[in-house]
Amino acid sequence: MKITIIGAGAMGGALAEGLLKSEDFKPSDISVSNPHADKLEKFKKLGANTTTNNIEAIQGADYIAIVVKPWLVEHVINEIKSTLDYQNQTILNMAAAIPSEQLRKWLDKDGEQPTLLQVIPNIAIAVKSSMTFIAPCDCEEEKIKETEAIFKSVGQTVVTDEQHLGAGTSLASCGIAYAMRYFRAASEGGVELGFKADVAKDIVLQTVKGAVDLLQANGNHPEAEIDKVTTPGGLTIKGLNEMEHAGFTSAVIRGLKAGLK
Repeated sequence: MKITIIGAGAMGGALAEGLLKSEDFKPSDISVSNPHADKLEKFKKLGANTTTNNIEAIQGADYIAIVVKPWLVEHVINEIKSTLDYQNQTILNMAAAIPSEQLRKWLDKDGEQPTLLQVIPNIAIAVKSSMTFIAPCDCEEEKIKETEAIFKSVGQTVVTDEQHLGAGTSLASCGIAYAMRYFRAASEGGVELGFKADVAKDIVLQTVKGAVDLLQANGNHPEAEIDKVTTPGGLTIKGLNEMEHAGFTSAVIRGLKAGLK
């Protein structure tokens, strides 16, 4: 299976990194296109095919991922449309702001349409830990499963409908930044408690990893695990209540909802 990635910015570059680290693909099956050649050097060193020419990049590709800023999507489609093989090539759009209805208008070729899926990963795809949302646009089941397999090689996937992509973006893509902000805050708290900055960061990261591993291992609701460590009158419940007094849960929910506006 050959995959072309158009765009080597933050997300396009992360996708390329993840796929090149995956054991499911040969580096030679991954092509990356970007107008600035300097951004392609690291992918070339990892064995990917690289080019500054989008039309050259899509030759022989089974999947073409458009990973550019929303205002560039129409330009990219107009550039490659006449060369696209609608019978054999699948388009993966990763610009969440562009609805499939608009994409289909741009992709229309005398009434002919390609197989199209909306795909929203997060930046952790670079280390094969993405939470990726896939919204099929009138696709055959086999094509959906193929697309899932691609992104399961670089993390976990959820197949959903297009109207939930915004929610998925807020929860998982913006959510990466929200988690990072917690890491920063907790690390700064650790410094105030007396640890050096790097030590505090390592403690916070391992603690969060432990919490994730616990929940993934036993499938419990987070509150069940909280109950195990909140003894009556203990330090943990005092800390949790202080955070709630400051609006912790409400702030998280409000932040997630704000990401949809």
